[in-house]
Amino acid sequence: MKLISLLQRHVSRTKKPKLQLRFFSYTNQQTPTQHELDQTFASFHSLPSIPCLNLLGLCKSTGSLKAFHALLIVDGLTNDKCNTKLVSMYGSFGHVKYARSVFDSMPNPDFYSFQVMIRWYFLNDLYKDIVEFYKCMRKRLKEHDNFVFSKVLKACCELRDIDEGRKVHCEIVKVGGPDSFVLTGLVDMYAKCRDIGSSRQVFDETLDKNVVSWTSMIAGYVQNDCAQEGLVLFNRMREGFVEGNQITLGSLVTACAKLRALHQGKWIHGYILKIGIELNSHLVTALLDMYVKCGNIRDARSVFDELCSIDLVSWTAMIVGYTQSGYPDKALKLFTDKKWADFFPNHVTIASVLSASAQLGNLNMGRMVHSLGIRLGLEDYTVINALVDMYAKCHVIADARYIFETTSEKDVIAWNSIISGYSQNGPAYASLELFHQMRLDDNVSPDAVTLVSVISACASLGAVQVGSSLHAYSTKQGLLSSNVYVGTALLNFYAKCGDAQSARMVFDAMREKNTVTWSAMIGGYGMQGDGGGSLALFSDMLNEEVQPNEVIFTTILSACGHTGMVGEGWKCFYSMCRDFKFVPSKKHYVCMVDLLARAGRLEEALEFMENMPIEPDVSLFGAFLHGCGLYSRFDLGEVMIKKMLELHPDKACYYVLVSNLYASDGRWIRVNQVRELMKQRGLSKSPGCSLVDLDIANDFSFSRVVSLA
Repeated sequence: MKLISLLQRHVSRTKKPKLQLRFFSYTNQQTPTQHELDQTFASFHSLPSIPCLNLLGLCKSTGSLKAFHALLIVDGLTNDKCNTKLVSMYGSFGHVKYARSVFDSMPNPDFYSFQVMIRWYFLNDLYKDIVEFYKCMRKRLKEHDNFVFSKVLKACCELRDIDEGRKVHCEIVKVGGPDSFVLTGLVDMYAKCRDIGSSRQVFDETLDKNVVSWTSMIAGYVQNDCAQEGLVLFNRMREGFVEGNQITLGSLVTACAKLRALHQGKWIHGYILKIGIELNSHLVTALLDMYVKCGNIRDARSVFDELCSIDLVSWTAMIVGYTQSGYPDKALKLFTDKKWADFFPNHVTIASVLSASAQLGNLNMGRMVHSLGIRLGLEDYTVINALVDMYAKCHVIADARYIFETTSEKDVIAWNSIISGYSQNGPAYASLELFHQMRLDDNVSPDAVTLVSVISACASLGAVQVGSSLHAYSTKQGLLSSNVYVGTALLNFYAKCGDAQSARMVFDAMREKNTVTWSAMIGGYGMQGDGGGSLALFSDMLNEEVQPNEVIFTTILSACGHTGMVGEGWKCFYSMCRDFKFVPSKKHYVCMVDLLARAGRLEEALEFMENMPIEPDVSLFGAFLHGCGLYSRFDLGEVMIKKMLELHPDKACYYVLVSNLYASDGRWIRVNQVRELMKQRGLSKSPGCSLVDLDIANDFSFSRVVSLA
């Protein structure tokens, strides 16, 4: 009522005097024409809207605005100017639909009214509505300006709608005179829509390039996997005496991370410090990611420690860096440090800590983080997938399966996590059953990671028919030729199934080979007793300038051990230490002891073990005692048994080795004595298992998986 009375008083005070002044001016000059009278009455009708515009500004809530709007309608005081103000007011309160309803009620909205409506669509991120509204505007008005163009281009950019973006570009060319905001919007739109050529063309045609223009083009190159071109463009930018900002340098650091260009990344880091740019969250995260991906976790931690103020983003980035770089213990230490107790983790933090727990097999930590995630309400798909992976790798496959089954929307990562869990931790046939279910789901398709897990399951099951069908499927889907991991898994499958010829066929057909591929093929020859083939392939690898790693040498030494090639084994061991500067690991020592023991050179093996810089474990003792059993050297076996039980008197696995040695010599009384001693000490042997492939019609059948090819 106050608004009504105020409006009425304001109208009564202003309406009559204004008319009297206008007619007074006429009587002192000349008789007004009909046109002048029409203008006078038009002014008369517009007078009530003048106080309305002022009073609308007094509305401080949606309720008061609606009440005042109703008053205007009842009293017939609305016109286009008043309605435009109402559109703006409704938009300011976040009611864009109400604003659009008011706009649609305007019979002849002018260009400014369209601008107001576009502005509120833009401020509320309603990009699809902007594009549709712009189409409507083009049908009703011919006016354009840079404000409208820039907002519509941004909408096309966010929607990745290059077709509408090109139409807007045509309008810009027709109208002419675009400012730097519009041209930068075009550069950004084409880059985000993956048309980097058109983006560069617009950029080159821009005469007055500012830092925003350069930054948009550099970021476009980096986002379109043209990181090197982005770095080259930065050099041109510096030649033009244009200094970069935080976004520019963040994009450049990301480019270095993609190229694994540590030297250039360090230079840019130094440049940032030199010109005094403040390290915000975006820039710090980019620097941490660059150092991590370039394998320099120490410098990443130095950047983190030197920050004046650490926020959730930088803290999470450091945890992610540790997790991805193979330092899960440090990731958990940083997460549990009381110094950061005030930070509430987000879904990225939780997922990374779960991944670290999975790598360490730390089930207790994983369960605590799971509980924390539930309390904080962090249960999006990344956390769910990390939980499935964590429980699977911690050998709690039932919990992993429960989480997977209770997830309403399963993406390919969720399927891969549970399939990989069964493939690695068993039972492997369950991963094949899940793969069959996955293929029945229309919303998801197997990818390279899926196939690697399923093929690995076939290798552990010896399921030749299913593995061969998966080979055909991977070829049909184009995954074998495009993904090195699928090819490596396939050749490893054939090698483990005893088909070295098929393994070599897959190996030769692969366009890209990494060290794991070479290692799998070398090991395949070794498993088939072809030590010469292993060494020949190792020589080919060196000729192609592929640097061997520790796993390659383990594979070579194992192959030499299985084929009795003692001399070649020693040469390989010495070459690893002398030529490639590797420090032998426990696996290398086990392979050497096994090599010597299998060849009957037990005194040499014993001397080698006594001179090792590491303490022998069950695998080393087992390799030596196996040789003693093969060559009936029980005298040396007794010496090793005495030493072994002195070092490890409370571990069942060592008593099992003693029992097996006595059994190989038929000394059953001693075998029973060892078993009794184990019972007295409360030690028990882990049960062994064997895999038998039975054709049972009512049980799970591989035929369903085989039929997919």
